[in-house]
Amino acid sequence: MQLLESIKQKAKSLKKTIVLPEGTEERTLKAANIIIDEGIAQIILLGDREVILQTAKKNGLKTVEGATITDPKQFGEKEVYADMLYQIRRHKGLSRDEALKLVENPLYLATLLIKNGVADGEVAGAMNATGDVLRPAFQIIKTLPGISVVSGAFIMIMKEQHWGENGIIVFADCAVHPDPNAKELAEIAVMTARTTKAIVGAEPRVAMLSFSTKGSARHPMVDKVVEATNIAKDIDPGLQIDGELQADAAIVDAIGKSKAPGSSIAGNANVLVFPSLETGNISYKLVQRLAGAEAVGPVLQGMAAPINDLSRGCSVSDIVNLAAITVNQAGGTM
Repeated sequence: MQLLESIKQKAKSLKKTIVLPEGTEERTLKAANIIIDEGIAQIILLGDREVILQTAKKNGLKTVEGATITDPKQFGEKEVYADMLYQIRRHKGLSRDEALKLVENPLYLATLLIKNGVADGEVAGAMNATGDVLRPAFQIIKTLPGISVVSGAFIMIMKEQHWGENGIIVFADCAVHPDPNAKELAEIAVMTARTTKAIVGAEPRVAMLSFSTKGSARHPMVDKVVEATNIAKDIDPGLQIDGELQADAAIVDAIGKSKAPGSSIAGNANVLVFPSLETGNISYKLVQRLAGAEAVGPVLQGMAAPINDLSRGCSVSDIVNLAAITVNQAGGTM
């Protein structure tokens, strides 16, 4: 696919390091082999060194030997990283002994490696639940300055090129925050615009979606979207954004001109920001299944460093693709 190939090509030029905390997991090792072989990123694998090497040998994964392999339980700098974690979390009641134990958890060590500048990003979730992946990220990496919410964007690659940006539309939030308030919704819009620039390479045109277009209906749910649009403009005055817009007014030129005359976004949006998680999640799945669109993601956004979560049913190519996206996030202005 053209977009994914361009993402991989850009990743190769960025020379970033990605940590894979599920280093003993077979799909992860196969993906690491491809990532290293294709030069997408340098790789740090976390886990029992012997298990990693034996699994790699069993599957003929010779390139994995080019990864940095670290066993959290045998890590020579465990004390140093325990001190780091203790300093970050002691105000929350974490003891030094508890910090030392947590460093042996690959998901915690992965985020500490990012915090210490050893790695640029993380991809996990092939064998861990989303909550387990994100918990250390929230505790250690935290969100970007001025951003209070983490959200998940899907890059929807349509079969027909006239939609969005040459057939690509970015949907958010489809994965994380169930019911954002106006400020949080504005932050999601700003972060999704940044994701669109960093990953798709397009100038974002953001539509804030509702069941109303420019006052055609009155309801507190509509008011939230209008307020969020105004807040987003305050956060990023240069952002191309408009709302509230119905979905058809956002993406169909003739309807946009009819319902929102004079809007530079209506009928021309390449970013769709949904008012709640349920609307975003339902919409991306319907577009994926009924329109045959390719859904790439979720791409987590809003963290101070890129940490992305896989589905536990992910394929090897899913891991490779998300690693390349993570590199692009690390190299972009997220």
